[in-house]
Amino acid sequence: MTEPHPIETWLTDMDGVLVHEEHAIPGAADFIAALRAAETPFLVLTNNSIYTPRDLRARLLSSGIDIPEESIWTSAMATAQFLADQRPGGTAYVVGEAGLTTALHDVGYILTSRTPDYVVLGETRTYSFEQITQAIRLIEKGARFIATNPDVSGPSHEGTLPATGSVAALISTATGRQPYYVGKPNPLMMRSALNRLDAHSETTVMVGDRMDTDMVSGLEAGLRTVLVLTGSTRPDAVELFPYRPTAVVDSIADLVHIVESRGPIA
Repeated sequence: MTEPHPIETWLTDMDGVLVHEEHAIPGAADFIAALRAAETPFLVLTNNSIYTPRDLRARLLSSGIDIPEESIWTSAMATAQFLADQRPGGTAYVVGEAGLTTALHDVGYILTSRTPDYVVLGETRTYSFEQITQAIRLIEKGARFIATNPDVSGPSHEGTLPATGSVAALISTATGRQPYYVGKPNPLMMRSALNRLDAHSETTVMVGDRMDTDMVSGLEAGLRTVLVLTGSTRPDAVELFPYRPTAVVDSIADLVHIVESRGPIA
């Protein structure tokens, strides 16, 4: 067997890996501090398209985790980059919040309801029936349908919330058109993150808490993958999937020594 390439870059999911709601997971702050001390390039990835990197930095900082804005990569940012590559200077009708609209403005997109090139659906805590109806009608008139991520639900203090995938299903049922999802598990999000860091898949590790998004997208992008058991996927569920992560650990705390020693993943 050939020796594995050294780890030069880290990608990590946020919710379930670094934080639970507003609370840091033990070891998360130490993991990020170790990456920064070693000057190891990294990005924190999230399918959440509601918030800007500045918003997310503030949220993480209040939990005791210090991550620079430029080290946060959201599905909104990946979606904006994808659209800028596909159709530079295009137009979009957006159902979403500041994280998505800001990302699209940053790549030079114009937001409009007049014959847009795309209808772009993101996550929001206040889905409007009027906006959804407008999206349906624009898609019927020829707008291309894009969604930031396929997550059908998300957590809140009060319980489960419908997320982007659920609203996308509503629009698809009404229009007969399926969206193109940019966020995880699409490996495109991993590749866009690698490009942002000028990193290579063979020397990058993806850390996540979900077998059906983080692990499969990392695998398909050619990354080594580490599943932490502090989030969605339980230990007894790992063997139910037809693919395996490179390693399974209890939490992000188990990876601090690997970052500090630059050692291999067991």
